[in-house]
Amino acid sequence: MKINKKLIKELVDNLEEFKLSELEYSEKDIKIKVSRQTKMSQNISPEITIERNNQKAEAVSGTEIKSPIIGTAYLAPEPGAKKFVETGKKIKKGDTVMIVEAMKTMNHVPSPKDGVVKSVNVEDGQPVEYGQTLVVID
Repeated sequence: MKINKKLIKELVDNLEEFKLSELEYSEKDIKIKVSRQTKMSQNISPEITIERNNQKAEAVSGTEIKSPIIGTAYLAPEPGAKKFVETGKKIKKGDTVMIVEAMKTMNHVPSPKDGVVKSVNVEDGQPVEYGQTLVVID
């Protein structure tokens, strides 16, 4: 396996530019994870992990609703309001399951089909990555 140093450098630069704590990139059977830890003195040291992933991902029963963008997930339209979805709740195609905010733009994430919410995989106000599973419905 040849390590693509240019790609790793680009990931580290993006990590610092966007002030992220972790960034993950995967292609075929290679996974690159770049993260940084903040120490008490605010010194930041990047940590790079490269994994060879030959195992198949665990099968998930149901339909995964994934984040369309990088941002912050919100489970309700405003603080203190009723959540869009909860485990066990029936939803219809097109219903908003949550909002992902990026650059002060609120992006509603719709349900792709009718179903019952099997699980909500993120917390309110949690940062999410592109393609991260937010909700699983049956």
